[in-house]
Amino acid sequence: MTVIREYRKTDKNAVIDLIRQNTPEYFALEEEADFSNYLDSERELYFVLLLNKEIVGCGGINFTDDKTTGKISWDIIHPQHQGKSLGAQLLKYRIEKIKSINGIQKITVRTSQLAYKFYEKQGFTLKEIRKDYWAKGYDMYSMEYNGH
Repeated sequence: MTVIREYRKTDKNAVIDLIRQNTPEYFALEEEADFSNYLDSERELYFVLLLNKEIVGCGGINFTDDKTTGKISWDIIHPQHQGKSLGAQLLKYRIEKIKSINGIQKITVRTSQLAYKFYEKQGFTLKEIRKDYWAKGYDMYSMEYNGH
């Protein structure tokens, strides 16, 4: 059984472990420090996905300063649980949450060449690519949600 709930400070070790499990497959080594800082001081809305009471995924929502764009942020699913629709479930949950907020005009995500196909399947369109943006070999793919 899966449960999605808001992130708690006590979840930090578990979600840091998730990024480590996905490095270097999806994240550059230096991104762990950025993620840790995000959890401590840049997080707006952040969620964890539990499978049988164990945290196996996490992902957030941030907003532009004018609150017209919801930004999908820091999606991570444990490697053993990828390809089982858990990432899609967590993403859909956040898209619905963003859609319920007045004034939001668009939903965006910045990802890499390693994960952009996942977002494409979920209704996002590629808008821009920046080479070696996150780190060497980790390009930034800027995408926008068009809905399904």
